[in-house]
Amino acid sequence: MTIRADTAALESLLDQLGDDVEEAARPAAQAGAQVLYNAVKVNVASIGRVTGNLANSIYQVYSQSESGQGLATYHVSWNHKKAPHGWLVENGHFQRFKVYLGKDGKWYTDKKAPLPEPKHVGARPFVRPAQALFPQAVEAAEAELLKRIDEGKS
Repeated sequence: MTIRADTAALESLLDQLGDDVEEAARPAAQAGAQVLYNAVKVNVASIGRVTGNLANSIYQVYSQSESGQGLATYHVSWNHKKAPHGWLVENGHFQRFKVYLGKDGKWYTDKKAPLPEPKHVGARPFVRPAQALFPQAVEAAEAELLKRIDEGKS
């Protein structure tokens, strides 16, 4: 999931306010990303906690490669290395083998113990429902942008 705060549509304002708008793009995008990040965290918490790996893997990060002058991009997702099962939780899957929680706190699949019949494990999406909050994220980004522009005028 990605949120962008693109100030390109504000060309005339850019001319008038100069650097203030450019400097406001990143905090504005972060304010919007924070709305989505908080929603993802709440969604993961509602699933229930087994090891806590998924909850601990949720992140938001500034993307320098996808950002530029007047454009700031943040990504909100989960760390696939910390919680490789996140995709299975988000999208659902078919379980074909028995699984067990090891003494080390990690889940393992016992490929020597197939289930008599594959079991469908339904999706418990935690990222996709947060996308419904895009309007609130945009509002938060706009509010932060306007706040910073007003501060720059003083």
